[in-house]
Amino acid sequence: MIQVHNLTKYYNDFCAVDSISLDINKGEILGLLGPNGAGKTTTLRMLTGFFKPSSGDITVNDLSILSDSLKIKKLMGYLPESAPLYHNMLVFDYLDYIAKIRNFDKEKRIQRLKELSDMCGLATIMHKSVHELSKGLKQRVGLAHAMMTDPEILILDEPTSGLDPNQIADIRSIIKTIGKEKTIIFSTHILSEAEATCDRIVIINKGKIVADDSTQSLKDKERQGACIRLSLSGAEPEKAEKLLKEIAMDVIIEKVDSNGPESLSFEIKTPDNVDLRKEIYLKIKETDWVITEFFMESKTLEKIFRELTKEN
Repeated sequence: MIQVHNLTKYYNDFCAVDSISLDINKGEILGLLGPNGAGKTTTLRMLTGFFKPSSGDITVNDLSILSDSLKIKKLMGYLPESAPLYHNMLVFDYLDYIAKIRNFDKEKRIQRLKELSDMCGLATIMHKSVHELSKGLKQRVGLAHAMMTDPEILILDEPTSGLDPNQIADIRSIIKTIGKEKTIIFSTHILSEAEATCDRIVIINKGKIVADDSTQSLKDKERQGACIRLSLSGAEPEKAEKLLKEIAMDVIIEKVDSNGPESLSFEIKTPDNVDLRKEIYLKIKETDWVITEFFMESKTLEKIFRELTKEN
C-alpha cells in the first residue's frame, strides 16, 4: 500500500533522514521507534506530505507524494504529538466545525460525530470546553479529528506521550480497534506500548533504519547466544572467574554491577543458546560460596533497542 523509496531529508547540511526504504502493508499497525532526534517525526511529516523530501519518493496506491500530494492527503488522517485543538470551543462544536470544513451535510455530520464519540469514548465530554480536558482526553479529541473522514491510513506522532498508565491503555485499545480496518503508523518512546500494539516495528537511529520486523522476529534475530546472570556471596573475583572458565572454553565471562557490597555478579555468555546452568551450579556446589541470583536472561525489546541505538 505504501512504498518508501530512498527517502532523504536535509536541514541545510544536517541529514535528518538518510535514504530509508520500506513497504507498509494494508491493515498493518507499524510502530516507528527511535531515540530523540533519530528522524521519526521528520519521516512522519514526509509521509503526510507536510515536508517535501530532499530526495527519494513515497508512493501510496501508486500515487507519488511528489506529484499527487493532495490525493494522498485525502487518504490519510494525521495526529501530531501536540493535538492542534481550538481550546475555547466545546468538544461537540469543535468536531462539528471540523466536519463542516470537510463539507459534511448536517445528517452526515451528526452520524459521524456519533460514531467518533463511541469509538473514542467522548460521550461524557462532548459538552465540555477543550481547555477543561486532561491531556489524555485532548488526545482522544485529536484522534477523533484525525478519523473524521474515515481515512484508509492513520498516522500518529507520539500519541501516548505524557499520558498516565490508564490513559495509555485507553489509547492503545482505540488504536487496536481502529487497526482492524485501517493502516496505522505511529511513533513512540514507550517500548512496551509498541510491543503490545504493533504488528511490526521499525527502529530508526540517526536517520537510518537499523531494524525492521515483528517483535518476536527481532528478538530471535538479535539473540546471540545465551546470557546467564550469576551473583555470588563469599567468592573472590579471581577464583570465581577461573572456576567459571573451566566449565567451557568458548564462554565469555563479564563482571557486572552487583546488587550489594558483599555480592559478586557475572554475565556468562555462551554461543548457540547453550544452557550451562546445570554445569555452573554443580561447580559452585563444590565451594562454600552462596548463590544469591541465578537465571537465564531473556532478550527484551528494550535491550534490543538500546543495543541498536547506542552511540558506539
